[in-house]
Amino acid sequence: MVAVALVCLAMMNTQQWKPVQGGLMTRWAKDVRADAPHSEYPRPSLVRTEWKSLNGLWDYAIAPSTTKAMPQSDGKILVPFPVESALSGVKKPLTPDETLWYRRTFEVPKGWGKHVLLHFDAVDWRAEVWLNGQRLGSHQGGYDQFTFDVSTALHEGENELLVAVQDPTDTGTQPRGKQVLHPEGIWYTAVSGIWQDVWMEPVGDAYIKGLTADGDPSTGRVKLQVDADSFAPSDTLVVSSL
Repeated sequence: MVAVALVCLAMMNTQQWKPVQGGLMTRWAKDVRADAPHSEYPRPSLVRTEWKSLNGLWDYAIAPSTTKAMPQSDGKILVPFPVESALSGVKKPLTPDETLWYRRTFEVPKGWGKHVLLHFDAVDWRAEVWLNGQRLGSHQGGYDQFTFDVSTALHEGENELLVAVQDPTDTGTQPRGKQVLHPEGIWYTAVSGIWQDVWMEPVGDAYIKGLTADGDPSTGRVKLQVDADSFAPSDTLVVSSL
Protein backbone atom coordinates (compact mmCIF):
# COMPACT_ATOMS: atom_id res chain seq x y z
CA MET A 1 0.00 0.00 0.00
CA VAL A 2 2.87 2.37 0.81
CA ALA A 3 4.48 1.71 -2.57
CA VAL A 4 1.19 2.37 -4.36
CA ALA A 5 0.76 5.65 -2.47
CA LEU A 6 4.27 6.79 -3.42
CA VAL A 7 3.69 5.96 -7.08
CA CYS A 8 0.40 7.89 -7.05
CA LEU A 9 2.11 10.89 -5.42
CA ALA A 10 4.87 10.85 -8.04
CA MET A 11 2.26 10.74 -10.82
CA MET A 12 0.39 13.69 -9.27
CA ASN A 13 3.61 15.71 -9.06
CA THR A 14 4.40 14.99 -12.71
CA GLN A 15 0.92 16.10 -13.74
CA GLN A 16 1.43 19.41 -11.89
CA TRP A 17 4.50 20.27 -13.97
CA LYS A 18 5.50 20.38 -17.60
CA PRO A 19 8.08 22.43 -19.49
CA VAL A 20 6.81 25.65 -21.02
CA GLN A 21 6.68 25.21 -24.79
CA GLY A 22 8.12 27.61 -27.34
CA GLY A 23 11.74 27.81 -26.14
CA LEU A 24 14.94 26.08 -27.15
CA MET A 25 15.39 22.66 -25.56
CA THR A 26 18.48 20.48 -25.27
CA ARG A 27 18.28 16.75 -25.94
CA TRP A 28 18.39 16.15 -22.16
CA ALA A 29 15.24 18.13 -21.42
CA LYS A 30 13.02 15.10 -22.07
CA ASP A 31 14.77 13.23 -19.24
CA VAL A 32 13.89 15.80 -16.53
CA ARG A 33 11.57 14.30 -13.93
CA ALA A 34 9.46 16.43 -11.62
CA ASP A 35 9.77 13.92 -8.78
CA ALA A 36 13.58 13.68 -8.91
CA PRO A 37 15.38 16.52 -10.72
CA HIS A 38 19.15 16.53 -10.17
CA SER A 39 18.87 13.38 -8.09
CA GLU A 40 22.63 12.71 -7.96
CA TYR A 41 24.65 13.50 -4.83
CA PRO A 42 25.55 17.22 -5.05
CA ARG A 43 29.06 17.14 -3.53
CA PRO A 44 31.09 14.28 -5.06
CA SER A 45 34.36 15.39 -3.43
CA LEU A 46 33.05 14.82 0.10
CA VAL A 47 30.33 12.17 0.09
CA ARG A 48 28.23 11.41 3.16
CA THR A 49 25.89 8.46 3.21
CA GLU A 50 22.99 10.36 4.79
CA TRP A 51 21.49 13.31 2.92
CA LYS A 52 18.16 14.53 1.60
CA SER A 53 17.44 16.42 -1.61
CA LEU A 54 14.88 19.22 -1.47
CA ASN A 55 14.77 19.59 -5.24
CA GLY A 56 11.40 19.10 -6.88
CA LEU A 57 8.10 20.93 -7.01
CA TRP A 58 7.70 23.93 -4.70
CA ASP A 59 4.85 26.41 -4.42
CA TYR A 60 5.82 29.80 -5.83
CA ALA A 61 4.45 33.33 -6.05
CA ILE A 62 5.71 36.53 -7.67
CA ALA A 63 4.67 39.63 -5.71
CA PRO A 64 5.69 43.28 -5.23
CA SER A 65 8.92 43.63 -3.25
CA THR A 66 6.98 45.37 -0.48
CA THR A 67 5.21 42.08 0.31
CA LYS A 68 6.38 40.84 3.72
CA ALA A 69 4.92 37.31 3.62
CA MET A 70 4.28 34.76 0.91
CA PRO A 71 0.95 35.50 -0.79
CA GLN A 72 -1.35 32.93 -2.32
CA SER A 73 0.56 30.54 -4.54
CA ASP A 74 0.70 31.19 -8.29
CA GLY A 75 1.31 27.48 -8.89
CA LYS A 76 4.24 25.07 -8.89
CA ILE A 77 7.87 25.66 -9.85
CA LEU A 78 10.44 22.94 -10.42
CA VAL A 79 13.58 23.52 -8.34
CA PRO A 80 16.44 23.95 -9.23
CA PHE A 81 15.55 25.66 -12.51
CA PRO A 82 15.43 29.49 -12.67
CA VAL A 83 11.98 31.04 -12.92
CA GLU A 84 12.70 32.37 -16.43
CA SER A 85 13.50 28.90 -17.79
CA ALA A 86 11.11 26.57 -19.60
CA LEU A 87 12.07 23.63 -17.37
CA SER A 88 10.93 25.49 -14.26
CA GLY A 89 7.40 25.17 -15.61
CA VAL A 90 6.92 28.94 -15.13
CA LYS A 91 9.05 30.87 -17.67
CA LYS A 92 8.18 34.30 -16.31
CA PRO A 93 10.48 37.32 -15.76
CA LEU A 94 11.32 38.63 -12.30
CA THR A 95 11.65 42.41 -12.26
CA PRO A 96 13.79 44.36 -9.76
CA ASP A 97 10.69 45.60 -7.92
CA GLU A 98 9.33 42.08 -7.36
CA THR A 99 10.01 39.21 -4.94
CA LEU A 100 9.93 35.56 -5.94
CA TRP A 101 8.58 33.44 -3.09
CA TYR A 102 9.16 29.70 -2.68
CA ARG A 103 7.48 27.29 -0.26
CA ARG A 104 7.72 23.58 0.37
CA THR A 105 7.27 21.12 3.22
CA PHE A 106 9.41 18.12 4.15
CA GLU A 107 10.10 15.64 6.91
CA VAL A 108 13.50 14.86 8.41
CA PRO A 109 14.62 11.22 8.17
CA LYS A 110 14.64 9.44 11.50
CA GLY A 111 17.95 8.90 13.25
CA TRP A 112 19.70 11.95 11.86
CA GLY A 113 20.93 13.20 15.23
CA LYS A 114 20.99 16.71 16.65
CA HIS A 115 22.97 18.66 14.02
CA VAL A 116 21.46 19.26 10.56
CA LEU A 117 22.73 21.59 7.81
CA LEU A 118 20.63 23.10 5.01
CA HIS A 119 22.58 23.86 1.81
CA PHE A 120 21.69 26.15 -1.09
CA ASP A 121 24.21 25.61 -3.89
CA ALA A 122 23.23 28.85 -5.68
CA VAL A 123 20.37 31.38 -5.60
CA ASP A 124 20.37 34.46 -7.83
CA TRP A 125 20.62 37.02 -6.29
CA ARG A 126 19.48 37.88 -2.77
CA ALA A 127 17.80 35.16 -0.73
CA GLU A 128 16.08 35.30 2.65
CA VAL A 129 15.17 32.00 4.30
CA TRP A 130 12.69 30.93 7.01
CA LEU A 131 12.11 27.50 8.52
CA ASN A 132 8.93 26.87 10.52
CA GLY A 133 8.47 30.63 10.90
CA GLN A 134 12.02 31.15 12.21
CA ARG A 135 14.22 33.41 10.12
CA LEU A 136 17.47 31.59 9.33
CA GLY A 137 19.20 34.50 7.62
CA SER A 138 19.93 35.94 4.19
CA HIS A 139 22.57 35.67 1.49
CA GLN A 140 23.65 37.87 -1.42
CA GLY A 141 25.45 36.46 -4.43
CA GLY A 142 24.14 34.47 -7.36
CA TYR A 143 26.96 31.97 -7.84
CA ASP A 144 28.19 30.70 -4.47
CA GLN A 145 26.85 28.15 -2.00
CA PHE A 146 25.53 29.08 1.44
CA THR A 147 24.53 26.99 4.42
CA PHE A 148 22.33 27.32 7.51
CA ASP A 149 22.45 25.31 10.72
CA VAL A 150 18.78 24.36 11.06
CA SER A 151 19.15 22.07 14.07
CA THR A 152 17.06 24.15 16.48
CA ALA A 153 14.43 25.17 13.90
CA LEU A 154 13.47 21.63 12.90
CA HIS A 155 10.76 19.61 14.57
CA GLU A 156 9.23 16.15 14.15
CA GLY A 157 6.75 15.67 11.37
CA GLU A 158 6.15 18.26 8.66
CA ASN A 159 8.49 21.25 8.37
CA GLU A 160 7.82 24.37 6.27
CA LEU A 161 10.62 26.05 4.32
CA LEU A 162 10.16 29.55 2.83
CA VAL A 163 12.57 31.39 0.54
CA ALA A 164 12.18 34.97 -0.75
CA VAL A 165 14.38 36.03 -3.67
CA GLN A 166 15.07 39.40 -5.27
CA ASP A 167 17.22 39.94 -8.36
CA PRO A 168 18.13 43.34 -9.86
CA THR A 169 19.59 41.62 -12.96
CA ASP A 170 21.16 44.34 -15.16
CA THR A 171 19.82 47.24 -13.07
CA GLY A 172 22.20 46.45 -10.19
CA THR A 173 25.96 46.50 -9.63
CA GLN A 174 26.31 42.86 -8.56
CA PRO A 175 28.57 40.46 -10.52
CA ARG A 176 26.62 38.82 -13.32
CA GLY A 177 27.04 37.38 -16.77
CA LYS A 178 25.30 38.62 -19.91
CA GLN A 179 21.81 38.25 -18.44
CA VAL A 180 19.49 41.22 -18.97
CA LEU A 181 15.83 41.98 -18.42
CA HIS A 182 15.25 42.53 -22.16
CA PRO A 183 17.50 40.05 -24.01
CA GLU A 184 18.45 40.63 -27.63
CA GLY A 185 21.51 40.17 -29.80
CA ILE A 186 24.36 38.82 -27.65
CA TRP A 187 22.46 39.29 -24.36
CA TYR A 188 20.90 36.37 -22.52
CA THR A 189 17.64 35.79 -20.69
CA ALA A 190 17.91 36.58 -16.98
CA VAL A 191 18.48 33.80 -14.44
CA SER A 192 16.66 34.43 -11.16
CA GLY A 193 15.83 32.38 -8.09
CA ILE A 194 17.02 28.94 -7.02
CA TRP A 195 19.09 27.51 -9.86
CA GLN A 196 21.28 24.94 -8.10
CA ASP A 197 20.56 22.10 -5.67
CA VAL A 198 18.86 22.53 -2.30
CA TRP A 199 19.69 19.73 0.13
CA MET A 200 20.20 18.74 3.77
CA GLU A 201 22.59 16.53 5.70
CA PRO A 202 23.24 15.53 9.32
CA VAL A 203 26.72 16.12 10.78
CA GLY A 204 28.49 15.35 14.03
CA ASP A 205 29.63 17.71 16.78
CA ALA A 206 32.80 18.27 14.72
CA TYR A 207 32.74 17.82 10.96
CA ILE A 208 34.63 18.50 7.74
CA LYS A 209 33.19 21.29 5.58
CA GLY A 210 35.49 20.93 2.61
CA LEU A 211 38.82 19.73 1.24
CA THR A 212 41.37 21.51 -0.95
CA ALA A 213 44.03 19.44 -2.71
CA ASP A 214 47.21 21.05 -4.06
CA GLY A 215 49.41 18.72 -6.12
CA ASP A 216 53.13 19.14 -6.77
CA PRO A 217 54.12 17.22 -9.97
CA SER A 218 57.84 17.67 -9.28
CA THR A 219 57.69 15.68 -6.04
CA GLY A 220 54.60 13.57 -6.63
CA ARG A 221 53.12 14.82 -3.36
CA VAL A 222 49.66 16.21 -2.62
CA LYS A 223 49.00 18.77 0.10
CA LEU A 224 45.51 18.39 1.53
CA GLN A 225 43.93 21.31 3.36
CA VAL A 226 40.96 20.47 5.57
CA ASP A 227 38.24 23.04 6.27
CA ALA A 228 36.61 21.88 9.52
CA ASP A 229 34.02 23.25 11.91
CA SER A 230 32.59 22.38 15.31
CA PHE A 231 29.38 23.07 17.19
CA ALA A 232 31.21 23.16 20.53
CA PRO A 233 34.21 25.51 21.04
CA SER A 234 35.90 22.94 23.24
CA ASP A 235 35.85 20.25 20.55
CA THR A 236 39.18 19.48 18.93
CA LEU A 237 39.36 18.00 15.46
CA VAL A 238 42.56 16.03 14.88
CA VAL A 239 43.60 15.46 11.26
CA SER A 240 46.49 13.14 10.49
CA SER A 241 48.24 13.07 7.13
CA LEU A 242 49.87 10.09 5.45
